[in-house]
Amino acid sequence: MFNIPIVPVLVVHDASKAQMLGRLLVDNGLPIAEVTLRTPSALEVIAEMSKIDGLTVGAGTVLTAANAEAAVQAGASFLVSPGLHEEAIICAQSLNVPIVPGIATPSEIARAMAMGLETVKFFPAEAIGGIPLLKAFGAVYPDMKIMPTGGIGPGNVKDYLALPNVIACGGSWMVPANLVEQGDAEELGRLIREAVSLVSG
Repeated sequence: MFNIPIVPVLVVHDASKAQMLGRLLVDNGLPIAEVTLRTPSALEVIAEMSKIDGLTVGAGTVLTAANAEAAVQAGASFLVSPGLHEEAIICAQSLNVPIVPGIATPSEIARAMAMGLETVKFFPAEAIGGIPLLKAFGAVYPDMKIMPTGGIGPGNVKDYLALPNVIACGGSWMVPANLVEQGDAEELGRLIREAVSLVSG
């Protein structure tokens, strides 16, 4: 999942944009997508994007076992949750599909470890303490890999990625919803390339 240490978080209202968006990600060097289950078209978007060679497609905002099952049936190869939704975690594990649930406290990290998880999402990163809190987590839970999401952008992504316990960052700055809705392939391609260049350099 984390060959490139950023995961674009997508909110797509129009499934007809799925193929265009997926190919833009692949063609511009960012072949991964987290499609949030926040729109009625999300499962159709996952199904369409999962047909694209070289693209790893996952589902975000997975809150329940039903969400997890539906996303995997649609073609999702990984799942992401905003919180520690144990029902969804157990379902994902039974399906042998990676899940990255959200945490915000040491107690939630401990619960995630007890469930056999090795990677969690730190959400909403900037709002709940950002880099100082992640450094504190790393001191006591050095083996837990963390994907911060929420308030991450070009101005701070490299600072987050410099932390040893951060495996990747989630963000939507390279795939803003308004440009997706407009189908602005040129500008989206430029933003994706800039994001890849930023974290690769």
